[in-house]
Amino acid sequence: MLNWIWLGLMLVSIGYAAFIPGRMELVASAILEGASTAVQLIIGLVGAMVLFLGLTRVAFDGGLREWLGRVLAPLVRRLFPEVPPDHPATSSMVMNMSSNMMGLGNAATPFGLKAMSDLAKLNPNPGVASNAMILFLAINTSAITLFPPFGTIAVRQAADSADPWAIWIPTLIATTFSTMTAVAAYFALGRLRIFQVRPGSTPASSEASAPVDEILTEGDTPDAQAVDPERSPSGWRWVVIGAFALAVILGLGLELSRLVPEIGVGGALKSIASGWLLPLFVAGLLLIGVSAGINAYDSMIAGAREGLEVAVKIVPYLVAILAAVAMFRASGALDAVIEILNPYTRAVGVPAEVLPMALLRPLSGSGAFGVMAETLTTYGPDTFIGYLTSTLMGSTETTFYVIALYLGAAGVVNGRHALAACLLGDLGGFVGAVLACHWFFG
Repeated sequence: MLNWIWLGLMLVSIGYAAFIPGRMELVASAILEGASTAVQLIIGLVGAMVLFLGLTRVAFDGGLREWLGRVLAPLVRRLFPEVPPDHPATSSMVMNMSSNMMGLGNAATPFGLKAMSDLAKLNPNPGVASNAMILFLAINTSAITLFPPFGTIAVRQAADSADPWAIWIPTLIATTFSTMTAVAAYFALGRLRIFQVRPGSTPASSEASAPVDEILTEGDTPDAQAVDPERSPSGWRWVVIGAFALAVILGLGLELSRLVPEIGVGGALKSIASGWLLPLFVAGLLLIGVSAGINAYDSMIAGAREGLEVAVKIVPYLVAILAAVAMFRASGALDAVIEILNPYTRAVGVPAEVLPMALLRPLSGSGAFGVMAETLTTYGPDTFIGYLTSTLMGSTETTFYVIALYLGAAGVVNGRHALAACLLGDLGGFVGAVLACHWFFG
């Protein structure tokens, strides 16, 4: 299905622009701009992937993988029966889901890419998405976000909102709708004959898109011996951990004593969550390794190589999908779709002004972010249009981007019902956002 969607975006863009004076020049420019944007995204993504996969390797060498496998084995076995509880994919999926739930999108992506690469090693049909891959994608693109959407809140605050945090609970409701819909769609669509794996259905091009099975993991390569953790004497590491914990507690107390008189307890806690969450997450990964006596630097370098390997593999997939999206926007076809849908959405309480956000969110995260900022500036952050646009921003992920990214990391060219399940999850998030905003804001 992704193949037909991609072809449709490309051909419809060119065909539609052919009938509108001046549009073909914009489409021509968008082709190269989209490809350039993809490369820029990769360059920005490489740093996060190298860093977080390196930090995760430190924690995993320190025993985090085994601990996660034991604690979450019952849930993982129920959701992913084809994945062994002690397989590396299990811990990568858990770290990805946990990061998404905490709103740490940059940290979640490297974990997700590693999980897809590990799931590819269990896949009996290379090139065809397994059930575990599809369910993982459905959960990932619609992940429930428990923490506030700090990026959206920052834009609302910059737009002089009286209550930038008002969309936190509506966003939580929208992501809950999105996840429930995506998971239900995965199970329902998987029963259809058209989406079931048939013998001999492996794409002929699967060898060219082989999964990322060269990625360094414990014990697969000679380099793994070079970074074999050096167990240190047990005394000093607990001194380091204790001193660090004491320093953080004291610093946190000082920060609260400074913020509470200025912005109150609620505002202080929100500020702490916004500024301290990611640094403490990084420190937690490192301290897990320290507690086990891991040589953290060597372990981090071994994990960082994994991020670099995956980044190289996914460049073609991102260039293809982002170029198509840029062409679709530049051709004016997106505006035409919005005009067609406007009468129907108005009838169910959805203003036409939010349709660009609803349609762009699955296609382009940066585009949707720009549309949100423009909408808040034009109509105001505390209008119903502003509330709904802000909630839609956090209601789901950039579906096409995530699917292209993750399936590319796994060497998959036939996603089966992954795209359909994820898009239905987007629809569920849209419905949840509309209902939540009408409930909270009238």
